[in-house]
Amino acid sequence: MNRSDGAHADRPPGPDAYDATPYLPKRGGLPAHRRAAAECRGCPLFENATRTVFGKGVSTARIVLVGEQPGDQEDKLGEPFVGPAGRLLDKALAGSGIDRRTTYVTNAVKHFKFALAEGSKRRIHKAPDLHELTACRPWLLAELHLVGPDVVVALGATAGKALLGQSFRVTKDRGTLIPLPDLDAGRHGSEDRNEGEEPYVVATLHPSAVLRSDDREAAYAGLVSDLEVAARALRKRR
Repeated sequence: MNRSDGAHADRPPGPDAYDATPYLPKRGGLPAHRRAAAECRGCPLFENATRTVFGKGVSTARIVLVGEQPGDQEDKLGEPFVGPAGRLLDKALAGSGIDRRTTYVTNAVKHFKFALAEGSKRRIHKAPDLHELTACRPWLLAELHLVGPDVVVALGATAGKALLGQSFRVTKDRGTLIPLPDLDAGRHGSEDRNEGEEPYVVATLHPSAVLRSDDREAAYAGLVSDLEVAARALRKRR
């Protein structure tokens, strides 16, 4: 990592700590954080992943979309939501009146966690565990702080738990405006906001869950409906 970005050196680096904090730069914007994240060793997932997949999009985006982790294609290409789930997300965003080009898209976990299919080199997605989610959380908090969105969309259970805690359930909490908790005081842009302008979270299904659904049409309609909640919240804050 380029130490000119002012990375923390408060503790020895290494995967056993399950904490990305030592790798975060003390200063700099999204480009500095992206460079630093490329060298993150905050949990063991970096060992098998091809690369860190940091967020991408408009640095002043009013809406941030948070998924679970990179998939196989994202891991290979180094960008979030560029596989089948990403294409479905693009379609759903357009259907809800949100232009993806005006958004910032990221994941709660920045490395691809997978297992090899028996007898082949095909990589099968595995959900990150609590240790990995917690380790990577400092990157997500930094992104939210630097972008300072009005609305954060949690795409799926893992993203919802990263933002709202372990009691979060997609089936119970989706499609409503939930105030974004003070995840890390002074770290997600709220210090520059007036009272009553705190960011909202809108939770919904992950696009990959829509692709796996037995009733894909209904699941897709639900995704669009939830994104419309986010779109209306943005319009009210213009």
